[in-house]
Amino acid sequence: MIVVSNASPLIALAKIGQLQLLCSVYKEVYISAVVREEVGFIRSGVENRPGTEEISSARWIQTVNVSNLAEVEVLRERLDAGESEAIVLAIELKADLLLIDEARGRKVAQAKGVNTTGTVGTLVAAKRKGLIPELATLLDCLVDSGFRMSEELYQTALLLGDEG
Repeated sequence: MIVVSNASPLIALAKIGQLQLLCSVYKEVYISAVVREEVGFIRSGVENRPGTEEISSARWIQTVNVSNLAEVEVLRERLDAGESEAIVLAIELKADLLLIDEARGRKVAQAKGVNTTGTVGTLVAAKRKGLIPELATLLDCLVDSGFRMSEELYQTALLLGDEG
């Protein structure tokens, strides 16, 4: 399975100490150079960014350069650089899945035929695979860490994780 990620799922899972779930669920994750920079481990002077050290040492996270920079620029009219590169990289790699949390980015990706899920979807997948004992606790940790999630999404995740 080819999985590409935007920065937000990496950062969100790192904040709650669950970055390794990405490897457990997806085996390998591809990111673009801009996403790598957004996560904070190329920029000098960035300290205390959640997951910087873990992500930089994770051998299962592979950085790949995007080749269609013209398409990235087109998407930049509506999205940030990381989202734009993540979507284009997913298309270029013919990814099975793009991990992206931002609603606008998800809509653009889906309109281009890219399957998406996000941080919450990854936690649900981990619960279904028996990799985590309880979903609600991790969802609460996400919210406590500043992750924005509607009550509807929270309840849907619990239902999908057989906790609702």
